[in-house]
Formats: sequence, structure tokens, C-alpha cells
Amino acid sequence: MAIDSEQRPWGSWHVIDVADGYKIKRIHVNPGSRLSLQSHEHRSEHWVVIQGEATCEINGVESVVRHDESIDVPLGAKHRLGNQGDEELVIVEVQLGAYTGEDDICRYEDDYGRSD
Repeated sequence: MAIDSEQRPWGSWHVIDVADGYKIKRIHVNPGSRLSLQSHEHRSEHWVVIQGEATCEINGVESVVRHDESIDVPLGAKHRLGNQGDEELVIVEVQLGAYTGEDDICRYEDDYGRSD
């Protein structure tokens, strides 16, 4: 099975491991970029900052998460990951749920004009 990877307007993601009930990704976010405001119907997420500083919005609450810190995104929560710093942000994302497909995204706002 090929391990997935994709370039996005904000950076890139790379699947590290995937099996029933979970997926682990490394996510790179370019300086000054952010992902869409989104939610997931089938998975929760746990973000660990490996490099840089993450601006995390979860259900309308914004937090700054730094290297060696982590934050949880509950199932169904509206969330967004951003990089307001001047160095690349790298996080490891652990997705937990019965389904971790890329089509489990409901977008509410997107800086790049994408919709679900």
C-alpha cells in the first residue's frame, strides 16, 4: 500500500502510518498560511508541534501551541491550524476514528476558495 502525500496551497501533508481506526500524518504549514476552518464527522485529531508555533482555532477559541506541546481537536469540532510565524510549522497529527478518509472534511471558510 502506498503511503499518501499531497501538496496544498498552504503547505503539504504526508501520511506516516494508517490502519483501522487511525491515521498519522506529518503536516507542514508555510509561514503566514493556514488551513481551512473545517470539521470532521468521523474522526478526532491530536496535534503535536514538532517545529515552529501553531495558531489553533477550536470551536472559536484560539490558542498558540509551541514546540513540544500538543492540543486535542474533539470529534465534530470546528477547527483551523495556522502558522503566523516566520518559520515553517511542522506538526504530527494523529487522527482517531472509524473512518479517516480525506473526504471527511466539511469546510466553513477557506483562504484559497476551496469548498467540500
